[in-house]
Amino acid sequence: MRPLRVLRIISRMTVGEAAPQVGALLRGLDPDRFEQRLYAGPVEPGEPDYRRLRAADVPVRLLPELRRTARPTDRLRALSALVTAMREFRPDLVHSHDPLSGALARAAALACRVPIRVHSYHDHPLAGRRSPTTRYATGLEWALARTTSALVAVNTQVRDELLAARIGRPDQYTVMPPGASLSPVPDRVEARRRLGLAGTGPVVASVGAVTAVKRPDRVLTVARAVRRRVPDARFLFCGEGDHLAETVAAAEADNLAVTFLPWRSDVETVYAAADVVLLTSDHEGTPLAVIEAAQAGRPVVATDVGGVAEVVRHERTGLLCDRWDLDGLCRAVLRLLGDAELRGRMGRAAAADTREAFGTPRLVAATRDLYHRLALARGGWAPEYVEPVPTLARCR
Repeated sequence: MRPLRVLRIISRMTVGEAAPQVGALLRGLDPDRFEQRLYAGPVEPGEPDYRRLRAADVPVRLLPELRRTARPTDRLRALSALVTAMREFRPDLVHSHDPLSGALARAAALACRVPIRVHSYHDHPLAGRRSPTTRYATGLEWALARTTSALVAVNTQVRDELLAARIGRPDQYTVMPPGASLSPVPDRVEARRRLGLAGTGPVVASVGAVTAVKRPDRVLTVARAVRRRVPDARFLFCGEGDHLAETVAAAEADNLAVTFLPWRSDVETVYAAADVVLLTSDHEGTPLAVIEAAQAGRPVVATDVGGVAEVVRHERTGLLCDRWDLDGLCRAVLRLLGDAELRGRMGRAAAADTREAFGTPRLVAATRDLYHRLALARGGWAPEYVEPVPTLARCR
């Protein structure tokens, strides 16, 4: 039996929830059973390149046409390039990993009669949208779902909200939480030395893009309140984004003890240096930051949004707050900073809960099983079972 040919596509391999999952699947799926090709658009200037930071070994075939642009002509060129790629590779299965690649990949796969089409929702594609284009986006996702063999949701909330929007059928969905695997975590003292953090006071870390949806302003609000009670507490941002400059300026204006770090390949060092990890987002899928923090044995204080509660167990592995309850976030951070025994107990429970349930081996195994089910439902993929090669006319 020949390997199942899998063409995987993501619009850009930037730091976020999707790129690490793509990298894990490229590394983890058995090459004797799956022949994979990854296509991606270019990482734009100023965007954090996940491959450069943490996945230099992952081979990517660049699609220059898949740029971050709204011009219809560029989208048509990207669609044409994908059709050409599919005609050359002749995949059995196409798997897309974000809204842009999902639209283009499924259109190309349908034109080229690729038998199995899979799309992953690493986040809710409509979360937080209040613009006039929401109805169009919902309609597009509804139409695309009708052409898709399987839909993968990062958590049950994303699945249920998509179903409520009439996107897909229940039998199309598989809930597949993200997987993460940290490198060995250094001890706290060594981690702080590597990061240049002086002093012995407690550290609260926020790891992720510094963007509007992550609400870095809430982190600074918590920092102001905590510093009044714990003067030697230090806050740490690790990440970049379009709200970084204003966040730095606000921290400096208030003379807050905040350290800003760029994206790092050794993110485990950031978690090791922290006593508490803080997430203050308005919307989330299932954020890798809370999974990685838990795997590093650190308790999390987080807004109860998206799939966060499926990772952070309130009062067991961390503390959850309503996203509008700033006082609650402050009290939760102060409670953990003031109780070393509680931090240790929650950190140990977090590590025990997440290292297997949210590890990359589980993600790879779940994806393998999904692909097997889909292929077997079509009669397998023995050499004699090969879709006819699409003609140029059929792919146009």
